[in-house]
Amino acid sequence: MTSSHLTGPRTLVVRLDSAGDVLLAGPAVRAVAAGSAHTAMLCGPLGEPAARLLPGVDEVLVHDAPWVGFSAPPVRRETTDALVDSLAARRFDRALILSSYHQSPLPAALLLKLAGIPWTAADSEHYPGTLLDLRHRRAPHHHEARAALDLAEAAGFALPPGDEGALRLTVLPDTAPLTGDDPYVVVHPGAAVPARAWSPERAARAVAALDEAGHRVVVTGSPAEKELTADVADGIALDLGGRTGFPELAGVLAGAGVVVTGNTGPSHLSAAVGTPVVCLFAPVVPAERWAPYRVPHRLLGRQEAPCAASRARVCPVPGHPCLDSVTDTDVLAAVDALLACRARDDRPEATA
Repeated sequence: MTSSHLTGPRTLVVRLDSAGDVLLAGPAVRAVAAGSAHTAMLCGPLGEPAARLLPGVDEVLVHDAPWVGFSAPPVRRETTDALVDSLAARRFDRALILSSYHQSPLPAALLLKLAGIPWTAADSEHYPGTLLDLRHRRAPHHHEARAALDLAEAAGFALPPGDEGALRLTVLPDTAPLTGDDPYVVVHPGAAVPARAWSPERAARAVAALDEAGHRVVVTGSPAEKELTADVADGIALDLGGRTGFPELAGVLAGAGVVVTGNTGPSHLSAAVGTPVVCLFAPVVPAERWAPYRVPHRLLGRQEAPCAASRARVCPVPGHPCLDSVTDTDVLAAVDALLACRARDDRPEATA
């Protein structure tokens, strides 16, 4: 879906980190697209697949930024010059830099100014000098998706009438040949940050419990997680580890009754396709900012655990108690509650 306005600025939206972060930028991107003649998104390699599924994006640009991510590339002048030249050639009028509350937008802002973009906006806790034309202050306690939309609105963009600001994707592929037609529940056991996922053994026990309770279970994961998904599926569940690209994963999640996952990309991908989420939420980051957005969900996990607010990547507490303490009873109750909620929502309106 592309911008339909023939007039308005050429606008660049920057979100340089993960696919989940790019998905959370979706409402802000749609607001920008509603008021722009052309909307481009600059993202990192991990975010590119998500950016290509966002409504309102006319063009996707990719840059592996040295100040973003857990395995950031070295700073190279030729790479930086190529980015600046590419941006300059597109003659953007405005740019919005979206970043998480703990990140600085200023490295990106400097490059955008070098590219000749005349007006740039971002949330910034640090003094920006002349790097920002709108230095916006993020409201406390706002979800990441809402904070991004706040910035877009402060920059003069608004969602079009009828758009309520939930996460959305463009048309998805038919994944019934992968999953089959019978109802199913997805368990996604992996996460880029290990502290935000169950241990493999705990995930496998949950799959067995769901199966015993009568749920057909589909286990998903990336090509790098094929060994994990095989262990977790354990011959009981349908193992789709390594068999789905990003659009296909979105399709599989869209077809599920409920998705069980940690606080990771598929949690936000599930929200973007409207599927309820049982989110195993490790408190290393705050749930108020990162919970599944605008979709029915249940958060499981000890939010008062010692790792709270630590932003730890690997669990610092023996036994991973914040998540591995979640019982099968907890999981089954959450899944059943969300399936019942979905059944009520999907039920046809009564007629006289």
